[in-house]
Amino acid sequence: MPYTIAVAGKGGVGKTTLTGMMIQRLAEQKKGPILAVDADANSNLNEVLGVEVEMTLGDIRDELSNAELSNESPIPKGMSKQDYTEFKFDSALVEEDDYDLLVMGHTQGKGCYCFVNGLLSAQVAKRAQNYNYVVVDNEAGMEHISRGILPGVDTVILVSDCSRRGIQAVGRIARLVPECGLKPKKIGLIVNRAPKGVLNDGVREEIEKQNLELLGVVPQDEGVYEFDSAGTPTTQLPEDNPVRQALYKIMDGLEL
Repeated sequence: MPYTIAVAGKGGVGKTTLTGMMIQRLAEQKKGPILAVDADANSNLNEVLGVEVEMTLGDIRDELSNAELSNESPIPKGMSKQDYTEFKFDSALVEEDDYDLLVMGHTQGKGCYCFVNGLLSAQVAKRAQNYNYVVVDNEAGMEHISRGILPGVDTVILVSDCSRRGIQAVGRIARLVPECGLKPKKIGLIVNRAPKGVLNDGVREEIEKQNLELLGVVPQDEGVYEFDSAGTPTTQLPEDNPVRQALYKIMDGLEL
């Protein structure tokens, strides 16, 4: 089974940027093959990595569900739903040299999703076993994991900004983990965008209050802002970038 890392946090804290850099680091260390899964409804992990996505798993799910409601099946005659879904999954998988990417996407269709959710779960589980690592960029509520679509998780990395409210938010996410039926070996916190990479006493106090393990602190950096503003993949930041260096130190500490 692959080693699965789930990254979660509220929107706007730089979670996806750090997830992309983690994937890049694992690839640089030749720890692949790696399956990257963008499970955030606001999908943009592909932009951080610098790859194009034409189809999401949500698109497939909606296509099948809407077809059932309209009785107009897109499945060619003689092909089973299972075979058609596998074909569509192969189309949705973005294959790069060092990793593959699946985007869950946002679903808009109506009706029961039990059947297609089951297909998605089976397909993701089937493909996950071909990888050494699965890295999941999650939405705050981790709904995809709670529905059983993604495999079990070994490490949960929570990302917050350096505000009390941000720490409180990831504290709530941490308490949600066991409610999703997860039993990770490790749950830890990364505080991102800290001025000069330093936390004040109030934030450290809140981390302790929320009973969170601090894995490390990533500094605020103008380079990340400039890359993001220009639409340049942040994985192209130079090796000596302070954000990259801080994150790599955290990953070394986790022995990922």
